[in-house]
Amino acid sequence: MTALASPAPAAAAAPRRNRPLAAVIAAVGIPTFMVTLDNLVVTTALPVIKADIGASITDLQWFVNAYTLPFAAFLLTAAALGDRLGRRRMYLGGIVLFTLASAAAALATEPWQLTAARAIQGIGGAAVTPLSLTLLAQAVPDRLRNASVGIWGGISGLGVAIGPVVGGAVIEGLDWSFIFWLNVPVGVIAVILAATVLDESRGGARRLDPLGLVLSAAGMLLLVWGVADGPDHGWTSARVLGMLAGGVALLTAFVVWQRRNSTPMLPLILFRNRAFSLVSVVSLTFSAGAFGAVFLLAQFFQVVQGLTPLEAGVRTLAWTAAPMLVAPVAGIYADRLGVRNLIVAGQVLLAAGVLWLALATTTTVTYPHMVTGFILAGIGMGLSFAPISALALSSAPADQRGVASGTNNTIRQAGVAIGVAVLASVFSSAGGYSSPQSFVDGLVPAVLVGGAVIAVGAVVALFLPGRNTAQTATATPVATATPVAAASTNAEVATVASAGTTGTVNSTGTTGTGQQRD
Repeated sequence: MTALASPAPAAAAAPRRNRPLAAVIAAVGIPTFMVTLDNLVVTTALPVIKADIGASITDLQWFVNAYTLPFAAFLLTAAALGDRLGRRRMYLGGIVLFTLASAAAALATEPWQLTAARAIQGIGGAAVTPLSLTLLAQAVPDRLRNASVGIWGGISGLGVAIGPVVGGAVIEGLDWSFIFWLNVPVGVIAVILAATVLDESRGGARRLDPLGLVLSAAGMLLLVWGVADGPDHGWTSARVLGMLAGGVALLTAFVVWQRRNSTPMLPLILFRNRAFSLVSVVSLTFSAGAFGAVFLLAQFFQVVQGLTPLEAGVRTLAWTAAPMLVAPVAGIYADRLGVRNLIVAGQVLLAAGVLWLALATTTTVTYPHMVTGFILAGIGMGLSFAPISALALSSAPADQRGVASGTNNTIRQAGVAIGVAVLASVFSSAGGYSSPQSFVDGLVPAVLVGGAVIAVGAVVALFLPGRNTAQTATATPVATATPVAAASTNAEVATVASAGTTGTVNSTGTTGTGQQRD
């Protein structure tokens, strides 16, 4: 994380030979797919990993959160270091780090080893995500930029959609370690491709905020750790109370430091804007409730119903794949329907879907009785993704759109970590893994809490600005925003554009036919 100065024009890259546009998209798309795939690929593997290396419910939380927390903490810092040290250099470093950490995860035989490897994966992924889009935006002509970013977003969405299925298929056919081993050859290919195809560039000088990074990361770590340890060690134990108090103290110190620092990592002035503050709350509740519920529901089919990992992954596809179909439609009709209306409708449907799943789940429930909840949740997520990102982007001044979008993305990632920790704690307090009935006893109240959290976000969304702001938000062109700012909006819309996939581009901005950028 870092303070962002007003965006300066990127340093011009030296002219290079023409490169096929498909190769450019592959150079940024393959690593992006790896990173997004790893967000959910582990969820299907959790029951198998638990049995194989003797992991506890707390360990399972950390297999997810150890990836999410560093990813959130280092997202903006990695982008800033790329501007200073070279974007391609940092991007390649992120891929290498992610690949090496994947190998370490595959070799893990103890829960702490897998947790540590997942944390390093998260740091590497934090460099890949923002810089992949920056490098793509630099490499393509303006007239192809939106289409190219749409394809990039589609790749991101595909990674999320098929993550549980890929994880299930690999585990069933091979072994859980291969969900990480697969990243190694792909990572090697990605490094070679990116080094060959992408040009080096730098951006405007950004001042780093190392103290802000330490305070925020350590505060979030202690807070999530305290919540995760509550059921095992007791909520009134010195260990848990100490971690919770320490987390709150560090996060309070972080806010104080941001107010005093002339170049803050998180410009608090952003939160003076009512729209940005409210949409940030919705982002937090949305991520916490939805992904906390997914953490448990992904395990239900294996632990309770005895299905294989692949069968479990296929059954969650109704939820994870729906946003890819719905989000592009929501983006198209956002001007007509209004961003606030789409967000409210999305959060209502998502809450309804999660609550449906909580109330329908028993040890003997059949999939047809659950699929309605999965579909409602998937449609709700699809309706919400793009409007939330667009509103966060449009509510900030033009020179702060990059940090506004990055901040919103960081809040969402923090929500994932908090949601998994809180819902897993509710699960542990009410049930466990001792029997199918015990698992359901824990899952039902936990998922009910997740649905209630999302419902709170739906109420907050009612107070978002109306149609005029919606039109401004959706009218914000990608080309006028910083590439990092465009990341959240376009990745989540996941519109897979077919235009512009042929021809070549070079670093001077001309197409293979010699036409200048528009």
